[in-house]
Amino acid sequence: MIEIENLTMNYGDLRALDGLNLTIQPGELFAFLGPNGAGKTTAMKLLTGLMKPDAGRVRLCGHDIQQEPLRAKALLGYVPDVAVFYEKLMPIEFMEFIAELFEMDRDHAAAQTNALFTQFALHEHTRQRIENLSHGTRQRLAIASALLHDPKVFVIDEPMVGLDPIHARTVKREIKERSQRGTTVLMSTHLLNIAEELADRIGIIHHGKLIALGTLEELRDQQEERDLEELFFQLISRHNQSLQATA
Repeated sequence: MIEIENLTMNYGDLRALDGLNLTIQPGELFAFLGPNGAGKTTAMKLLTGLMKPDAGRVRLCGHDIQQEPLRAKALLGYVPDVAVFYEKLMPIEFMEFIAELFEMDRDHAAAQTNALFTQFALHEHTRQRIENLSHGTRQRLAIASALLHDPKVFVIDEPMVGLDPIHARTVKREIKERSQRGTTVLMSTHLLNIAEELADRIGIIHHGKLIALGTLEELRDQQEERDLEELFFQLISRHNQSLQATA
């Protein structure tokens, strides 16, 4: 479970996140939608403990990310929009490093690595240096490493970055199956079709505020619009008009 209370973050005079409140239940696959600069990535960095908020708090499975960072992060798998690696390592070495961070049993970690490398077609890259891998292969490795310890909460920013249709389908299937087995999944995406296909609920964020929240059917009923793309643009336009009226 992810619990977000009054989460607020400023960059100087810019309010990147403005009092965000949201609860994502165990086994729910939740999608953040929003234009560039809306606050999606800031929210993810705050709830994963990479940044400290100016106000508010985040709890992962009951553990406050600021007050109990080790307990919270032990339950978390995170894939940022641009994955960062130790470039000189090989993928198998990187997975061993991740397993040690989470204090996993070596045999269990090896079995999990083998299964994930099979799932994401990484075996042929096992002994290559990460610095030589393609963008799509690096993305698959980032996802595999984040899933290695079977996290209770999985957060992924732009999951389909660099993936061809074959590997994108594999990632979509894996994310959906994880949520169906009880993992809480939060993903951020610019691709409306991905949210429409996968998400149990959708939150649309703009100028740091959550301007719409619900299942796809609930959002369609609220706006009397069936097409998600048109619904998205209507909500963004109305929020912009509201901001201009109060300026």
